[in-house]
Amino acid sequence: MGVFEILEERGLIAQTTDREKVRHLLNEEKTAFYVGFDPTADSLHVGHFIPIMVMAHLQRAGHTPIALFGGGTGMVGDPSGKTDMRKMLTEEEIAHNISCFQKQMSRLIDFSDDKAIMANNADWLTNLNYINFLRDIGVCFSVNRMLSAECYKQRLERGLSFFEMNYMIMQSYDFLELNRRYGCRLQLGGDDQWSNIIGGVELIRRKENREAYGITVTLLTNSEGKKMGKTERGAVWLDPQKTSPFEFYQYWRNVGDADVLKCLKILTFVPMEQINEFASLSGEKLNPAKELLAFEVTKQIHGEEEAIKARDGAQALFGSSSDTEHMPTTEISSSDLSNGTIGVLDLLIKAKLASSRGEARRLVVQGGISVDGEKVSDPASVYSKDDFQENEKSCLILKKGKKVYHKIVLTH
Repeated sequence: MGVFEILEERGLIAQTTDREKVRHLLNEEKTAFYVGFDPTADSLHVGHFIPIMVMAHLQRAGHTPIALFGGGTGMVGDPSGKTDMRKMLTEEEIAHNISCFQKQMSRLIDFSDDKAIMANNADWLTNLNYINFLRDIGVCFSVNRMLSAECYKQRLERGLSFFEMNYMIMQSYDFLELNRRYGCRLQLGGDDQWSNIIGGVELIRRKENREAYGITVTLLTNSEGKKMGKTERGAVWLDPQKTSPFEFYQYWRNVGDADVLKCLKILTFVPMEQINEFASLSGEKLNPAKELLAFEVTKQIHGEEEAIKARDGAQALFGSSSDTEHMPTTEISSSDLSNGTIGVLDLLIKAKLASSRGEARRLVVQGGISVDGEKVSDPASVYSKDDFQENEKSCLILKKGKKVYHKIVLTH
């Protein structure tokens, strides 16, 4: 089975510009291909994970990944999927974010010995002569056709700036530049990038008289079509300082029954034969599949040692053991106590299990909060130093709902 069929079998391909030519390119030839990452934050998140997995599959098949960081396009911002203009970042913020991306990407893609390439489109975009660029590249784009693209149509009612409208032209130019520099013949992106990918394919054909291709990859959605990768505390990040390995593991351990096999296919390298063995199972019998998913994804992002710690911590926690070493933790000091006590509402806010006292109060009243295994029903409940010290580790264990745990440690 060729790598193209592997990607299709695992459900990773959404669209291709020319299925048979792309299949031939990936199965019979070797090529450089690229995925763009705009540095809009200081960490990748799980939404980036699927294109990275496709990069890894293709690299294993002998192709050369190009991770293109948008030092130039990031100064404009992609309007795709946005109702408002993105925040404009400084050059220093963009440079910092790119350095964070590079570190995370290196765990997932092998950049040694020129097996993969890191590029930054600031190298060519920031030095362009505007008039020459318009005459050479801008003339290849029809405004009417651009405005019919989905990434622009959804913004027209709210207002689309000329500043943002340049994004498609710049991304298309990226493809042309990578084709010229590295012989790149394939671009990968999410479904929201389809119009931008088509723009690059056509620009290469017009300017270089060469064939180029595009693939859009499956979005990370659940069985109801809603995007995955969000929790009540925000996005699920690849940076362990933003989403701890324990929280990361727990996110995947808690996916719905209808989503676990899909996630195993698209987010891991577990053989399809093994995944298919779970297909007839449901309910609690699917728990081994969920544990496998959580372990494999955590291992890929954070390494095997952290995956083992997260798995052992989760098993100890849910097995009623006292081992809470790897649980998400917040430290407080005596100065956080008032008259020697701290209220349950303040604990929930400090643990970021609630964003306000009103939300914390509702959680308690609705019976959704436990402290050290005891359900809390009174929003006025308070805890003293003695309550913390009943636990040999000077902590309280908060539980929100059935699955969210957090440790509050009192330091001295």
